[in-house]
Amino acid sequence: MASYTIQDIKDLRALTGAGMTDVKKALDEADGDQQKAVELIRKRGLAKAAKREGNATSEGLVAVKVEDGAAGQTATLIELNAETDFVVKNEKFVSLAEQILEAATAAGAADADAALAAPAGGETVADLIAAAAGTLGEKIVLRRVARVEGPKVTTYLHRTAKDLPPSIGVLVVTDEAGEAAAKDVAQHIAAMAPSYLTREDVPAEVVEKEREIAREVSIAEGKPEAALPKIVEGRLNGFFKDAVLVDQPLAKDTKVTVGKHVEATGGKLLGFVRFRVGN
Repeated sequence: MASYTIQDIKDLRALTGAGMTDVKKALDEADGDQQKAVELIRKRGLAKAAKREGNATSEGLVAVKVEDGAAGQTATLIELNAETDFVVKNEKFVSLAEQILEAATAAGAADADAALAAPAGGETVADLIAAAAGTLGEKIVLRRVARVEGPKVTTYLHRTAKDLPPSIGVLVVTDEAGEAAAKDVAQHIAAMAPSYLTREDVPAEVVEKEREIAREVSIAEGKPEAALPKIVEGRLNGFFKDAVLVDQPLAKDTKVTVGKHVEATGGKLLGFVRFRVGN
């Protein structure tokens, strides 16, 4: 019979989150060696996670970290998903997100693949997620990671349910002067979900497709041929006002656009990122 103590069982349960029976079985098979027992538990966790591979992960949270540097600020935003909100509000899931965020930030990861490969306490972020999936009993996915840099980076996290972690995360990059309007802009982005910063950022093929749609709709409505160019451009402007951040009416004061609101500070809006869990 393997030699281990009650404290060994407690320690292994605290380390892995596994149940009493699973811990005792692992210690027996590992002859009391805790490290080997951890490996056994993780391998079983990986096997369980593999069976859940097809499950949907539509719940989750967003988390952000900002660091100051000589050239300004850097922010990392992550989206971590699970299958149910029951797991999402579990302290172990929230703690996992914090560990992932720290590792991704330290590694300078700018996407999910880089973050998954980032070192985290002697293993990788991917290892942490696999172990957590086994412990929590659900498929867990690091869906997205973004990293931005600039003179100033303002963040905003929004909860769509009071009993759950934040599910919308926004990063707004400005110059020094523009920071005065950045919180308003971040809250606006959370609510209005723009797709592009400026009109110049909209891909040419997207603009052409919208122009084509506007023309076909106008023709179907029986608009006169001579008036089509003006009507099409008007509808294209409507598309820009919906999709382009600086052209959108500011949520807190629709009499001004987001662009004009930032210009009033004498500053510039340099970029943004918006994550909404599941979208």
